[in-house]
Amino acid sequence: MGFFDDLRDRIEATDSVVSVGLDADIDRIPDHLLDKDLPRWAFNRRIIDATHEHAAAFKPNAAFYEDEDGWRALRETIAYARGKGVPVLLDAKRADIGNTTRKYADLLDDADAITVNPYMGRDSIQPFLAREDKGVFVLCRTSNPGGSDLQSLELDSGEPLYERVAALCDLWNEHGNVGLVVGATGPDELEHLREQVPDLPFLVPGVGAQGGDAEAAVEFGLADGVGLVNSSRGIIFAGEDRGEDFDKAAGQAAKRLKKRLNQYR
Repeated sequence: MGFFDDLRDRIEATDSVVSVGLDADIDRIPDHLLDKDLPRWAFNRRIIDATHEHAAAFKPNAAFYEDEDGWRALRETIAYARGKGVPVLLDAKRADIGNTTRKYADLLDDADAITVNPYMGRDSIQPFLAREDKGVFVLCRTSNPGGSDLQSLELDSGEPLYERVAALCDLWNEHGNVGLVVGATGPDELEHLREQVPDLPFLVPGVGAQGGDAEAAVEFGLADGVGLVNSSRGIIFAGEDRGEDFDKAAGQAAKRLKKRLNQYR
């Protein structure tokens, strides 16, 4: 069983394609958790308990954990989420060459899938691609305003760079473990990419705080029913003003997003 087989089973079990982004910003964690040994872990545990029944996956972003206590909190978070039966996608956007990228790929010893950056070429992400049982989501068309600075540049062939990335990923998908990161803020591009690579699942960020198109995210983000639509801040900080009940608000937000997305599935 590979990652996308497991993800399909999880989607069917929860009737959900929601990815809950665990971006545990220490500056936004409720004050009453800050005296815990690992505040980010304490926060994530409450979020996981409140949202796991609506989550097809959890997606912690490595940027919020890159310090000594943060890595401890991340490992506890991943183990706990997987103990709930939820796959974990580590949003790390890693890639490099030689020994460096092989060490980066060790992150998959803990997580079930990872995001990678393709702009140094295939050899920079090959150690990830070689992990047949793990998912590899390649940055393709991101939802940030500056994404067009490079991704939309026109090649001599007439295609934009992000389309070439998608085509290469289709070729690199030898083990059936490759997906694309495609933002929800450009529905026309989502549709066009789905036509170009019909078999690659998408991770679609931008639904929630970034105001992405939920209908397009579902219609074009799923490949034969498999894919993920992510919301981070819109779920985990839904109860930012609720004190001790912050997790209940997060659970309600995850349930609402699941219901909203399921209108289009």
